[in-house]
Amino acid sequence: MAPTSGDRQVATGTVLFTLACGQFLMTLDSSVMNVSIATVAEDVGTTVTGIQTAITMYTLVMAALMITGGKIGQIISFKRSFAIGCVIYGVGSLTTALAPDLTVLLIGWSLLEGIGAALILPAIVALVATNFGRSERPRAYGLVAAFGAIAVAVGPLIGGLLTTYASWRWVFAGEVVVVLGILLLTRRMRGLPPDRATRLDLGGTALSGLGLVLVVFGVLRGGTWGFLNPKPGGPAWLGLSPVFWLVIAGGLVLRWFLSRERARRRRGQPVLLDPGLLDNRLLRGGLNSFLFQYLLQAGLFFTVPLYLSVALGLSAIDTGLRILPLSLTLLLAAVGVPRFFPDASPRRVVQLGFAALFAGIVALAAALNAEAGPEIVTLPLLLAGLGIGALASQLGSVTVSAVPDERSAEVGGLQNTVTNLGASIGTALAGAVLIAGLTTSFLTGIQANPAIPADLSAQAQVQLAAGVPFLSNEQLAAALSDAGVDQATATAAIEQNEQSRLDGLRAALGLLALIALAALFLTRGIPVHQPGTPEPAPPPRT
Repeated sequence: MAPTSGDRQVATGTVLFTLACGQFLMTLDSSVMNVSIATVAEDVGTTVTGIQTAITMYTLVMAALMITGGKIGQIISFKRSFAIGCVIYGVGSLTTALAPDLTVLLIGWSLLEGIGAALILPAIVALVATNFGRSERPRAYGLVAAFGAIAVAVGPLIGGLLTTYASWRWVFAGEVVVVLGILLLTRRMRGLPPDRATRLDLGGTALSGLGLVLVVFGVLRGGTWGFLNPKPGGPAWLGLSPVFWLVIAGGLVLRWFLSRERARRRRGQPVLLDPGLLDNRLLRGGLNSFLFQYLLQAGLFFTVPLYLSVALGLSAIDTGLRILPLSLTLLLAAVGVPRFFPDASPRRVVQLGFAALFAGIVALAAALNAEAGPEIVTLPLLLAGLGIGALASQLGSVTVSAVPDERSAEVGGLQNTVTNLGASIGTALAGAVLIAGLTTSFLTGIQANPAIPADLSAQAQVQLAAGVPFLSNEQLAAALSDAGVDQATATAAIEQNEQSRLDGLRAALGLLALIALAALFLTRGIPVHQPGTPEPAPPPRT
């Protein structure tokens, strides 16, 4: 008996749900761990710096292997690559859940989960292209991307709940269960046969991995070491921050990689990435918008939780609840735009998405003041969610539809490399500008405040020149008490810290708003018509 249209809808719905769950899982870890860093550090006998190292290594492993993961999917088939990636990721999650110390945590989370994610994420892009027609892809990619962004939004809530009432280890134990469910559903997917003629370019793998690691690691260290001038007490190479040299070196290695790939392509040898893909205007337009989307998204998810949890003192649970409005409008836009406006111009939708992000960020910056409460984030996050959802509804389809379906794995590797790079840049830039704004405001304020003795002000200018930490009032009060500062001086310093925190947050949000505005004017590479729909004929000449 032939399958009915209802059966086919159930099958495609199951495939879409499976891939969306995979995307959710890949994105959940970092957002969960960000609210549990101190607890995890204590539990595995390390410091906060140790856990931040694990988070950084996870990002670096994914960045280094993402393009290679897409090529492996092409060689062994995307469906098998997805399944193998899930198995590796599940083993990594189980290892992390049982980790007794930092070394095992690094092996389970940073290494095994990073390798699994590098196989899974490009395969998701390719499997959507394989299982859905061009007209169905905007909705499919929108839902998959929405699940990833929702994971970022609800991660703090999940992490806060489990860390507070159980253990952070249950997050990773739960991931093992989810992985098993995904593996059971994977058999319903349709996958292209493996390409036996393709070979892995090991030299290209090494060069691309090295170049991406240098760039991403440099960007991630920007807030600590300084982007150009070294921070006081920080390392310096030839008078400049190591970040500058790392990014330059990474860029040169990637340039060498592309030149090598072009030469191998001309000689008919296997390549990891065809540089000709980057000559595709539509693909470049989609990748550029992906970079801006994830930069803005990461910057926003860095600043908003800091405001709620540190400046206002909300718990991890309450912080997560306050971010939920973004998840609601994000899902609404990601699924609703393709469903109710299937023929909408991708370029127009992307422009509206960046405009909504710009409006949300500006609204939040304008609402920040000393008397404001947590309710001020609701409207800005609703706008930002609409913007991210609108972008998610179009960009995945734009990038994959710019090339033949058999090249979707290569595009998947490129796309996820760009999104990881954008997220790294967004977090680093927002953090660096926030600390710079906070430091300038705080040091200027205490210098001009008559309630703070001149000798204490001068001492603070020297000791805090490298950057004022983003502290709550309680943390600062405890530090001042331990230092023997009198009550009147401590009160003045705490009041200045309150104002300086807001100044730092406004500075970070101001930068993100400018980037959103720039992104709004850099969308010419996005197509005007939906992929798979014929362009209207030009009007007849009279």
